[in-house]
Formats: sequence, structure tokens, C-alpha cells
Amino acid sequence: MLGWSVRAVATRLGLTVPTVTWLQVIGLAVGAGIVALTARHTRRAVRRRTGDLRPHEAVNRLVLGKACALVGALVAGGYVGAAISWVGALSERADDNVVRSAVAALAGAALMAAGLLLERACRTGDEPPPS
Repeated sequence: MLGWSVRAVATRLGLTVPTVTWLQVIGLAVGAGIVALTARHTRRAVRRRTGDLRPHEAVNRLVLGKACALVGALVAGGYVGAAISWVGALSERADDNVVRSAVAALAGAALMAAGLLLERACRTGDEPPPS
């Protein structure tokens, strides 16, 4: 809802409508990649149980995973709304904004997925599955 309303509010107030740049998309994609690599390393450390991962580090990674999952979901939703707001707009840059917003939404979804993977990687296997 918020992503969709940004363009309408800016237009009504006579402000410049914000656009999505490739830098934003790349930033989200790089963040998703870093979190995914962290999840991979965390999973290996938890499986080996060699003491490579101390308890406070595991908790930090769990919190990071949760935060990335939430932020990724919010960002993806915002960019989907932004993409929808540009559909049918009579502007030279409307098509570009739809494409960039859609790709940014995918990158946000990737960040969310990587965060969920990091959360899952912090499980030790000793606890019962959540019901």
C-alpha cells in the first residue's frame, strides 16, 4: 500500500516522483547474497559442532536472519506497489520504472529467502520441530 501511494502523493503535492535506480536493485541483490553465504557458513558450522560458532554468534546470526526476512518482505511489498503504481502511466520513464521496481521486488524477496535460510541454519537439530 505504501509503495503504491508514494507516486500518487508526490504527484498531488507537485513533488518529483521518486524513481527506482539499478543501484537500489544491486544493493538488495548483494545484501541477499551476503546473507545467503552467511547462512551457508552457519549451517556448516552448526553441522560440524566443532566449536567454530560460539552461542552468542549463533544468536546474532539468528537475529540477523529474522531482521533480513522481515525487511526483505517489506521491501519486496513496497516495490511491488511501486511497480503497480507505474502500470498504465503515460510517462517516458514508466516502463523503465515498472521493470526496475519488479526486479527490486525480486531482490527483496531474495533477501527475505536468504534471511529465512539463515534463521533455519541456526537450528541445532536437538530441539523438536515447531508445531
